[in-house]
Amino acid sequence: MAGRPIRVVLVDDHEIVLQGLKAILARHAGDVRVVGEAVDMAAAQRVVETLDPDVVLSDVRLRGSSGLDLCRLLLERDASRRIVLLSAYDDEQYLFQALRAGAVGYLLKRVTGSELVAHLQRVVEGETVVDPTMAGRAAASAARLQRGEFWPGAHVGLTHRESEVLALAVAGLSNRAIAGRLVLGEETVKSHLRSIYRKLEVNDRAGAVAVALREGIVS
Repeated sequence: MAGRPIRVVLVDDHEIVLQGLKAILARHAGDVRVVGEAVDMAAAQRVVETLDPDVVLSDVRLRGSSGLDLCRLLLERDASRRIVLLSAYDDEQYLFQALRAGAVGYLLKRVTGSELVAHLQRVVEGETVVDPTMAGRAAASAARLQRGEFWPGAHVGLTHRESEVLALAVAGLSNRAIAGRLVLGEETVKSHLRSIYRKLEVNDRAGAVAVALREGIVS
């Protein structure tokens, strides 16, 4: 791979994000070259199998699926794939889920172009990369896990924040009230709820509340 740019396929369901990433990486054309892009899991699978990139850089959230699902699918077909997930969420449980799915990187969308290139170079050299701002908290969470200190909902894949949102939903708070209690935007609360529904395999708040009570996630 020495002497040629790293070949990257981008996966994101927002055109503006794809164009932004391409523009940023174009400034580092000697180190990284975007060879393909996709907006959903099916298209990503086709593009990756056709182009055989060095790295797949995917958003964590995709329309109708997720970067985690894509990661598992690509690795089932080729265990040597290098997949880096790019996310707006700095919750360490998303990081743990990404690593369990087989990703070799978890970076936040606030990463700069030069930082992103440096991370991709480390990935092709065989390293696993984690956004530096998350490293300390992730290590602390791992230590808590070893000591058996965990939060309700972790056993079904909920992040700590999602567990908090679900508990307040069970208590009957509206999205706006949850946002106020947790000091979050209302759209962020809605995003957490959508993730909760997906993980609990339900379609709405009532279904999530029922599962939470039945499984003892929230008492």
